Amino acid sequence: MRASLSDIRAWFGKGTPWIWLQASAVSFSLVLLGGLLVLIAVRGLSHFWPAPLEEWVVRDGQGTQTVLVGQVHRSEWVDAGRLREAGVVVPADIDRVRRHLLKTGNRDLTGRDFTWVLDPDIQARTRPDSLLVLERSQWGVFFGRLAGIREDGVLQDLSGHPWASLTQRVRRAASLRERIATLENKDLASVNYRVNRLERDRQALIDAAAPDQLADALIDLEAERITLQAEFDGYAAELESLYVEINRDSLLMTTPGGEEVEAPMGVVLDAWRPNHMATAEKLGHYLGKLWSFLSDAPREANTEGGIFPALFGTVLMVVLMSLFVTPLGVIAAVYLREYATQGWLTQLIRISVNNLAGVPSIVYGVFGLGFFIYFIGGGIDRLLFSESLPTPTFGTGGLFWASLTLALLTLPVVIVSTEEGLSRIPRSVREGSLALGATRWETLWRTILPMATPGIMTGVILAVARAAGEVAPLMLVGVVKLAPALPLDGDFPFLHLERKFMHLGFHIYDVGFQSPNVEASRPLVYATALLLVAITLVLNLTAVAIRNRLRERYRSLEAQ
Repeated sequence: MRASLSDIRAWFGKGTPWIWLQASAVSFSLVLLGGLLVLIAVRGLSHFWPAPLEEWVVRDGQGTQTVLVGQVHRSEWVDAGRLREAGVVVPADIDRVRRHLLKTGNRDLTGRDFTWVLDPDIQARTRPDSLLVLERSQWGVFFGRLAGIREDGVLQDLSGHPWASLTQRVRRAASLRERIATLENKDLASVNYRVNRLERDRQALIDAAAPDQLADALIDLEAERITLQAEFDGYAAELESLYVEINRDSLLMTTPGGEEVEAPMGVVLDAWRPNHMATAEKLGHYLGKLWSFLSDAPREANTEGGIFPALFGTVLMVVLMSLFVTPLGVIAAVYLREYATQGWLTQLIRISVNNLAGVPSIVYGVFGLGFFIYFIGGGIDRLLFSESLPTPTFGTGGLFWASLTLALLTLPVVIVSTEEGLSRIPRSVREGSLALGATRWETLWRTILPMATPGIMTGVILAVARAAGEVAPLMLVGVVKLAPALPLDGDFPFLHLERKFMHLGFHIYDVGFQSPNVEASRPLVYATALLLVAITLVLNLTAVAIRNRLRERYRSLEAQ
């Protein structure tokens, strides 16, 4: 017994139980993280698979039969007593009832997208091949059957190949819609931007130019304005003709209740028959919808469509934040480690930097709103954009202030990591460089900083990981639900730092908690969250790869 107790004490003395405990905790955390990612991936990516359409004959509590067409969103077991308390008619001999949430679409006709159906009320379930899904730019999806196609108001003969005729018209509408989007979002937007700049230049000229030079300058500006107006009119005329072309065709659809409705091709984005598709067709459809999710803009209050503006804004903001925070953090760390006198004041600064890392992010957002936007941005407007006032240019939230706010938020992480990297460089390296005749600046620039690059990259990695997921400060300094234009376009100066932008983190919050259609938007929340995790992972892996390559490079130099 004594030997056994001594062995246990020796075992604890070696620290083996704590090693196993730590390994178990790490393994358990990895399992939980992996399970969470799998859950997000399954629920998010499965949304784009063409689910089968079912036609149900349902009997209500009064015995009336109704035909429903839809996709089973989810099924669950519920207590029959709770349903009876809610006024639902349930047979007395049943304790538990299985109910199904059916996505019925056709929101413009029924006022809702989903309906609950109890298992005992279902009289028949079939999957006819003739059922059709229409993806629309308004009112969500439409479920029904194709009854006819009108071209310029004339009903077409569909006795031959109705589905081929429909797909051809869908492709034609998609081509026209792409040209319309180019005109609205690129060409007309560019003209409007140049007109606004021209008006600002005109006002600035009136305020600053000499009277004898003002007339000639205004004539030149007026000529430029006439040119822009002619360009605008040409685009507007082409846009009007394209809208006429895209609405040339319309589809006659039959609802599950037998009602015939007309759907203009201008609102039809896609059409497919999920019950008639082979596996290869479903896979092609799945990849196409996944690409549309990544490349299209959101619609229907962010509950449908893609997330490209949010994806673009997130990546651009993180890149700009990294460009701002890296030099600031490195300069501060170099001063604290290499130049500052190591006394109580320097130690107090280090403690303050460490404490800044624990400040809630919303506090940084309030600081960015007050200092960056109202104070600095308002001053820039009064100094450089006075002709645009009271409409603010930089005195409102935008990409620049959001990037600076997050740079300030992640600055302590970069400073601490850079200092750690500098502290690992042996003193002999510094002394050897100075002994060979290098100045202190040359030693720092050519020897110390390159060898500390792995530590700097570690700080940048941590900064990127935190900045990519921050939402609270961005809500105050520039992020919006829907951005009218991307911050990067073909108009000078190309990168518009004053523009508002969309962010994946805020998009998740908005779709998940502010959406009027929770069930429809829930899969998009999972898909967007998965994409945000993937972007953060890619950015971190890229920085890790750069850091490891630099670490190996300077390790070999140290060995020499």
